[in-house]
Amino acid sequence: MIRLLAAIFAMFASAAASECRQALALGLDVSGSVDSAEYRMQTGGLAAALQRPEVVQLILSDIGAPVRLAIYEWSETRHQRMLVNWAEIRTAQDLARISDQLKTVARVNAPQGTAVGSAMRFGANLLSQQPNCWKRTLDLSGDGKHNLGPHPRSVKAELENTGITINGLVIGADDPSHGDKRYVQVGELSAYYNTWVILGPGAFVEVALGFEAYEDAMTRKLIRELEGLTLSDATDSLRP
Repeated sequence: MIRLLAAIFAMFASAAASECRQALALGLDVSGSVDSAEYRMQTGGLAAALQRPEVVQLILSDIGAPVRLAIYEWSETRHQRMLVNWAEIRTAQDLARISDQLKTVARVNAPQGTAVGSAMRFGANLLSQQPNCWKRTLDLSGDGKHNLGPHPRSVKAELENTGITINGLVIGADDPSHGDKRYVQVGELSAYYNTWVILGPGAFVEVALGFEAYEDAMTRKLIRELEGLTLSDATDSLRP
């Protein structure tokens, strides 16, 4: 009987240890419209956002049910490259290692096209690897509409009943000489993501007016996502 009780206790302890509060997959746009300086502002901006005190505090707020992160870059239909595979965040040192990795990642040649639908599908497949997380969220950053591969509306329809959330971070033109055109361009892209990309209750689009604003926009987005996870989310995810 004692052995049986010990086995049952071990089983429940193992299940509790495997719990995950939130799985966050972050997809970064590296298509032809993103030059080397913008690439570095994107990876460096994410690295810095993950070190902001308010973000660190939220990620580490419940290490009994930690957050898991995965980061990839994307461009054309078949180009998705993992920068950080699934990592469980239990300490500030875990976050610091990921930030250091992002700061030093070397860019590789990527195809020119922008396959938003394929990037969504790749991120959803990543999240399917984390079925025991209370919430599973894909963060998709992009500075343009899709121009090849499956249309985002088709992929969004495929993912409707998977239980994942997709949020967007749209990036506007950097050149201030464009004046009001910058706001028109980023407004159109935001509307595009709102219509065809984001998915799930509470899904939203954050805006960066240029890559130089990416760090602040990513920080706002992470805070909103991490603050948005409540006990009701965890309870709902455990219901049959």
